[in-house]
Amino acid sequence: MEDLRPVLTTYAYNITGCIDEAKDIVQDVYIKYLQLNESSLFNKEAYIKKMVINHAINFKNKHRREIRNYPGQWLPEPVETDTADKRIDRKEVLSYSMMVLLEKLNARQRAVFILREAYDYDHSEIARLLDMTEENSRQLLARSKKRIKVQAPAQSMPDTLLLQKYLDIMARADISQLEQLLKEDISIVSDGGGKASAAVNPLHGKQDCLAFLSGIYQKFYQDRDGSFCFINHSPALCYYEGESLTTCKIFHIEKGIIKNVFILRNPEKLSLLKNRDAVT
Repeated sequence: MEDLRPVLTTYAYNITGCIDEAKDIVQDVYIKYLQLNESSLFNKEAYIKKMVINHAINFKNKHRREIRNYPGQWLPEPVETDTADKRIDRKEVLSYSMMVLLEKLNARQRAVFILREAYDYDHSEIARLLDMTEENSRQLLARSKKRIKVQAPAQSMPDTLLLQKYLDIMARADISQLEQLLKEDISIVSDGGGKASAAVNPLHGKQDCLAFLSGIYQKFYQDRDGSFCFINHSPALCYYEGESLTTCKIFHIEKGIIKNVFILRNPEKLSLLKNRDAVT
């Protein structure tokens, strides 16, 4: 069953939004699984998947209560999807913008949505995994789609050429060109975790976001090179002070236009990403 560890870890991560906790959940489940009498299990793979998913749901319920006391905005922990990591199934990691949207759902809604829309489970399979009726599974999925207003999670990987264009425009301080790169309903969410400076509240709308992006670039980033990487299949820019990663800007790009920017500055979350030498 060890060969299931990467995909199980990814299941747990997509439900919890916390990569280290996902690894711990899978490890805890494996320990409990090894203590069972395997001969009594009809479908070992289904059983261990059910254990992981339900442990992840239980963690997420507890975590949602903890987030209420989080300083400022909480964003999911990042996963680099352009570098090798044998501990997770990187192709199954949801896009970063989808991970953010899923925070609007409760844990069981989130699990149903992920199992149906990302992993293509049918409602009978979901019902068995989550100990619910098929009708309940369908209802939770419908409510989830209505709440986050998407049909299915997209896992596109936009080219970094747009980010290079973004950086060139920033360097020229060309506000009119920058304005053309942003959607009218763009939003920016920053996560400093109370440990690094960050905007406490989300920003919405082109004009406010335009002023914010150009302002922080001129103040903090114009003399620093950004390194390109992909976080949850989304293009991102990493900024360093010396060898220390201090900011990761993750971009949600839709039809060649920037729809959302997620700015990670919490050092604990940045520590999950690789060091400067590994990224550049």
